Order: sequence, then C-alpha cells, then structure tokens
Amino acid sequence: MNRSSVRCVLLLALALLLIAAVWSGPGIWKWYQLSRVTADSRSYQPRELVAGANQPPAPRMAPDLEQLNRAGLDEAAAYAGAHGSRALIVSRHGYIVYERYWQGTSFDTLTDAQSFTPLLAGLAAGVAVSHRMIGWPDEPVAAFIGEWQLRRRAVVHAAFIGEWSQDARGAITVRNLMQYESGLAPALNPASSADLKAALLGERLVGPAGSARVEKPADPLLLALLIERATRQRYASYLSQALWRRLGAADAWLWLDGAGGTAHADCCLIARQGDWIRLGELLLRDGNYRGSELIRPGWITLMRAPSKADPDHGAYLTLASARKPNQEPYATPDVFVVQGQGGNRLWLVPSLQLAILCTGAPAGRDAAWDDARVPNLIIRTARDYVPPPAKPAGVSSLVPGHQP
Repeated sequence: MNRSSVRCVLLLALALLLIAAVWSGPGIWKWYQLSRVTADSRSYQPRELVAGANQPPAPRMAPDLEQLNRAGLDEAAAYAGAHGSRALIVSRHGYIVYERYWQGTSFDTLTDAQSFTPLLAGLAAGVAVSHRMIGWPDEPVAAFIGEWQLRRRAVVHAAFIGEWSQDARGAITVRNLMQYESGLAPALNPASSADLKAALLGERLVGPAGSARVEKPADPLLLALLIERATRQRYASYLSQALWRRLGAADAWLWLDGAGGTAHADCCLIARQGDWIRLGELLLRDGNYRGSELIRPGWITLMRAPSKADPDHGAYLTLASARKPNQEPYATPDVFVVQGQGGNRLWLVPSLQLAILCTGAPAGRDAAWDDARVPNLIIRTARDYVPPPAKPAGVSSLVPGHQP
C-alpha cells in the first residue's frame, strides 16, 4: 500500500470515528429535530431548551370504539384541509382516535406554537401554586417583583425625613396577568426589544388592574418573570421540570431576547405539533394527566372561569360564549378553546372528554373559515352527544309586532 492509500484510509477512519461520536451523542437528535422545524419558525434565535421526556403519545384507538362516527371526522378533516391546516388530531378518553396531516407534516413536526405559548405560563403558575411557591391567584406581583414594591422618596419634612410611596403596578395580581387585565400599556413589542426584562419593568400603567381585558405580550411575559422569581429557576427549566417532562412531551425551545436572556413567554415556543394534544388531555382532566396529578384540582376550573371584564374569556382561554361574526354557535356550551394569532386551535369538550387540535388553521386570513365548524362536526358525530335543549321562544316570537 502506497503512502497516498494509507493517508486515504486514515482519513476515512477518522471521519467514521467523528460520525460515530456525533451520532452517539444527544446533539444529533436535537439537530435532527430542529432540521424539521417548519420554515416560518426558523428565525427565532437564540433559543433555550425546554427539556422533554420524549415519551410515546397516547395509544391509538379506532374511532368507532370510542363511539365516534368516522364519516363526521372525515368531513371535519376535509374542511380543515381545504382551508390550509397542517394537522388535525382528535383524542377521546385519553386515546388518539383520529389524525390527518397536510403540507408534509406529521405528529413529530416541530412548529411555532405562536399564541398557544402563554397557556404554558398559566399552567406553570398553577404548579407553583400547588407547590406553595405562589400563595394564591390574587397574590399581588409586588410579592415577587421587587422593582414594583413600596419605594422610599427623599422628602424633607418637619417631623421626619423621607416617606413611602406605592408603585401601583405592584397591585397587579397573578389572576390579572392570566386574564390579560394588568392595566399595563399595550405598547411593548417583544420582537424588537433587545432587553425584554428592562422593557417589561419599565411598562407604565394606563388603567386599573382588572378593569379591562386587552391581549398584549406584557402579561404572560410578566407572569413568566414572576415564576422565575418565585421558583428561583430559569423559566425554561421550571417549565420543563414542572410540566413539559411530566407530560412526556419531546424537547421544545423558547425564543430568547439574547444569549442567556429573557424568554418569550408570549409566543413562539418551538415544539412538536402533536404534543399539544397532551395539553388538551391535561386541561380536560383538571390538571391530571394519565393518573398523575400535575396541578392541584381546581386550577383549570379557575382558568375556565369567565373574567369580570370580559365574560367570553378566562385565563388564556376563550369560552363558548365568544362568537365571531358569521360563526355558528358551539354545539355544546361547555366548549373552551386555546386560540389566538397564528391560527392554531385546541378545542376542549369536557362533557364528551374530547380534545381537538388543529394547527395552521387560517383564522383571520380566510373569511370563509368558521372557528366552530371543525369542533361541531366532531361533537355531533359522537353517538352519546345530546344536543342542548332549545331556548324557549320569547314573547316577541309569539305576539306579532311585540317589541322587547
């Protein structure tokens, strides 16, 4: 063997050793996962890992064994697919009973969760309350955000020097943040902020907390900061430990404002699209997931409670009473929804133990899209579905010309 041949053999052996080293390490799996992220979410850098447990999803079950008519499921899928959705996943009683995927995606495809992301802060807060790291839902944020506590002002007075002044922002409560009722200005633009924490703590109050519901990034961002202060952990670390790993979900990633900086709790978690059906099962069972109590009973009920300022919404949740123009009513009044910008939808139907996940739904971009159409088709296909009783006719319909 000549010198050139020996060099080639050595180089080949070295290359094989490097490939084996990389493949055997954890990095290759993360690289593979991130290589499958949908194109619309690759720009969110830098990121912080929310470590998952990578457990198998819920067992699959034929729809008819869960009393669901496949024809109705297919009709719902046809509607979702015709309007540009990426996935439709339905679970009942803890079993995945139906799946359809479009645009080359699958259960494992990593996608941008967009407005699903704030829900995680609300659930993580529930775990922190369960562990007594946060006292109660109406605890003021000043208990954790020292920058918004009482301040001493240097005021010279005949009897004393100095006096205390109250920062009104400190009276905002955990519940206010979860219901988008902080009263903070909606001007913060997280995408353009190089220091989210400083921008957040500098937000000014424009109205009393609890008086109006205004969706804005400041509220889930402040809740995530509060969770960090209460638990003395990075938000991504606590989210992984308290929730994500315990659900068995795969690794996910939070977008940061800079290396080692503040996490975006308002949007843009990169996660497997199918893992959100796990959150659906958790919400349906009031914080219990496959027999394990992740959140103290009653927290999900609290999140579903209508807010005083806007009875169509709870804590990062939309209730069945909320209807857009030309939207049909929900087929059952106990429906509640995780929704928002970006078109992802997670409909929950506790009375039928149904979780319905639709990713990439074009709500807001397609005038023909009806937010209630997919869940209603699936609800009505359940053989044990009982339509709600019709409302009694009013006097106006019985007496011609009567004005209410």
